[in-house]
Amino acid sequence: MIEIVKNTKIKFLSARKFAYIFSICLVSLGLFAIYRISAGKANMGLDFTGGISLQIKFSEHVTTDKIRAVMDKLGYNASLQKVGVETENIYLIRAMLKDSSTAGSEEITKALKKELNDENLEILEENVIGPVVSAQLKQKALYAVFFAAIGILVYIWIRFQFKFAVAATIATIHDVLTILGIMVLLGKEVDILMITALMTIAGYSLTDMVVVFDRIRENMRNILKEPFESIINRSINEVLGRTINTSLTTILVSVSLYLFGGDVLHNFALAITLGIIVGTYSSWFVASAIIFDWDNYEKKRKLAAGANVR
Repeated sequence: MIEIVKNTKIKFLSARKFAYIFSICLVSLGLFAIYRISAGKANMGLDFTGGISLQIKFSEHVTTDKIRAVMDKLGYNASLQKVGVETENIYLIRAMLKDSSTAGSEEITKALKKELNDENLEILEENVIGPVVSAQLKQKALYAVFFAAIGILVYIWIRFQFKFAVAATIATIHDVLTILGIMVLLGKEVDILMITALMTIAGYSLTDMVVVFDRIRENMRNILKEPFESIINRSINEVLGRTINTSLTTILVSVSLYLFGGDVLHNFALAITLGIIVGTYSSWFVASAIIFDWDNYEKKRKLAAGANVR
């Protein structure tokens, strides 16, 4: 009900050439990230590399520096997170496998007991992801991204037109690659939670685009004498307030997750926050621009063939 902006007349399509250049740069980040991932140079999580996850309750207070010193001495590149309230002394320890074996949890437990002089520490939860499982997770993650793109294409094609479907698919892939590129560039860990964030971003981006597409289709039916460029600009402006409200309220949630959700959710929340911004940008400047340029191409082709074009 609250409209931050009203009666705007922004000419979004006038900036489409600059948007194309900017988007090519963003997608290039994503392609570079894929190269780093395939070359084994990215910061891949335990889900994709194999590793150990231990939730340990210490009988006395212990600092992360002491735990990290033990893990470094063992040769593990570990991430540590305090879990629960301060007085419970519970830590989540996640470490990559040093070799192709799945051994290591017993070695870590013994070392912590000895080095920290705590024979009464308790293992609350233990998970070991072996190389075979991590390889399967990689494959399934790729399948998830691929079938999501196909699903978007088919859904928008059925609901709107083929050119709308292609534009939505390109814009969604643009958003996913952009966020992946930024996260890899920042050195963030790529794990199953990151894939979940990317799929969430794809869903958010698609929802935002459908709102714009619905208004474009409605105006195409009701405003017959207006040029298509004007219809698209009008449609985006008409839903601009709704889009801004949705984006701001969603960002409020994702920023709260980032600030108060703990280390485990930091990367997820950061990816979602950036994804909302990029997804909003792509629905305004990428998807609509592709539809407009595609429509222009079709009209020019029909004119060349001698057909009447509205």
